[in-house]
Amino acid sequence: MRRIPIIATIIVLAAVALMMALGFWQLRRLHQKEALLAHYTAARGNPSLVEWTSAGVGEDLLYRRARLECVGTGERSSIAGRNTADQSGVAQTVRCTLPGGGQALVVLGWSLQPLVTPNWKGGTVTGVIAPGPRLVADPPLEGLEANAVPDPAELPNNHLSYAYQWFLFAGTALVIYFLALKKRK
Repeated sequence: MRRIPIIATIIVLAAVALMMALGFWQLRRLHQKEALLAHYTAARGNPSLVEWTSAGVGEDLLYRRARLECVGTGERSSIAGRNTADQSGVAQTVRCTLPGGGQALVVLGWSLQPLVTPNWKGGTVTGVIAPGPRLVADPPLEGLEANAVPDPAELPNNHLSYAYQWFLFAGTALVIYFLALKKRK
């Protein structure tokens, strides 16, 4: 009967311990993400307006209604987006200069055509703070259609499946090592 290889066993057990630790870490992240999503959902229901200043906005203000003053416009672009009827299209964006020198990305509205160049030169914008951060104008500007309102439910929360994967990897490593030891005998 052969002896169990010590170095190989230590390596496998260390790898299994690491995979288990990663699984438990993902479970902790799951709870953190659930709390964050609950915060965003509550923020979405808060009717008071946040003032978007030259210092910008923090992640704790995502999904809140906000207002900013755009004193000048810069780069215009378009990104994939959806309208309120859930149709795919293009969200038209502009980089705004704020009083005090900061900048903010404003989603002016939605269209089917990329790089529509609205004549909007700035002014007061109200809307919802989306990840990025960017302000999704509500109401839309320059005759564009309304974008879908940012929804925290669209953020992925797949930490539980990642935890299962790490635990499965750890179990698989143990089974394979056990089978290798059994074959060695």
